[in-house]
Amino acid sequence: MIKREILDKLLQLSSKFPVVSVTGPRQSGKTTLIRSSFPDYRYVSLEDPDIRLLAQKDPRGFLGTEDKMIIDEIQQVPELFSYIQTITDEKDAAGQFIISGSQSFLLNERISQSLAGRVAILHLLPLSLTELQTDGRSYSSYEEIIFTGFYPRIYQTGIDPIDFYPNYLQTYIERDVRLLQNIKDLNLFIRFMKLCAGRTGQLLNLTVLSNDAGISVNTAKAWISVLEASFIIFLLQPHHQNFNKRLVKMPKLYFYDTGLACSLLELRSSEQLKTHYLLGGLFENFILAELQKNRFHQGLRNNCFFWRDHKGSEIDCIIDNGDQLVPIEIKASCTFSTSYFKTIQYWKKISGDTLCNPIVVYGGKTDQSTTDGMLIGWQNMTKLFDMLR
Repeated sequence: MIKREILDKLLQLSSKFPVVSVTGPRQSGKTTLIRSSFPDYRYVSLEDPDIRLLAQKDPRGFLGTEDKMIIDEIQQVPELFSYIQTITDEKDAAGQFIISGSQSFLLNERISQSLAGRVAILHLLPLSLTELQTDGRSYSSYEEIIFTGFYPRIYQTGIDPIDFYPNYLQTYIERDVRLLQNIKDLNLFIRFMKLCAGRTGQLLNLTVLSNDAGISVNTAKAWISVLEASFIIFLLQPHHQNFNKRLVKMPKLYFYDTGLACSLLELRSSEQLKTHYLLGGLFENFILAELQKNRFHQGLRNNCFFWRDHKGSEIDCIIDNGDQLVPIEIKASCTFSTSYFKTIQYWKKISGDTLCNPIVVYGGKTDQSTTDGMLIGWQNMTKLFDMLR
């Protein structure tokens, strides 16, 4: 088992809260993590129809009198939340229940209704580059890791990405999508996902997307919400600090896992990726997803935005630390150019933030300090995270 960075936070929160919730995409390693972290807990999965029926018919008897219990895919039986509330209030002890699920919307909705103030919420995303490197894995090119993706089963079993992702997608459609949304034409939904993959790293224009998919704008909006709730995509919001310039208000679309995006784009190898028109967007997606993992696996909220004005000047990422903004440009090229800092210099001028520490993450391997800012190679995410703390 590859050690997950979220482990320490999970154990810490379980010693403080009566309930800890672990959500994340299907197959991100939630079950493996919580079962190995709490070996003395009773484990049940509500994916099992027989166990699910028992929980529905007799919730109190199902929960029993035990102090420690793991309930997997708990959103399948929402009635349990009220009973868990009663039990935790009566016993008033930390670490009574560890619950998990792959649909954040359904889970969070029930938590806010029944378990507010009693539960700590963590999000487990697929493996990070740092976790893979700590496990002794290395990659000759970023195209290889982008194409392979980060789902644990790929590394656990050695399965080829071109075999894993189509089956993963089918499972996701049949289980999560049907539960979240009553979609009659699943082939149309898959086409919609492929259109989203073709917009990786681009502004999300729902009108254009809905026209291309042959659906209404409201349907497109609902389907985007489904993909967000099941941790397939995330929307990077624009940073709205006002510099007396008109700013773009649309978010940008990214996938939590680049391997899935590559599969939806029907790429068959990392070699194909090298000449693909979306290489730059996928590299940008790769770095931004690593930033998301780093925050979520520390139990922190997203603090990543992008900036773009009406003239098209854009910074790929703005890290907002509250008292400090850190501009980050992301470039797929393996060769450094001083032009990489050009937009950041423009942003510093109009924002008046002359004390910020600009960063460029690029496709090369050499880290270098320049007069304009810090240049970091794609393999050195640890150094990037250290600079952002």
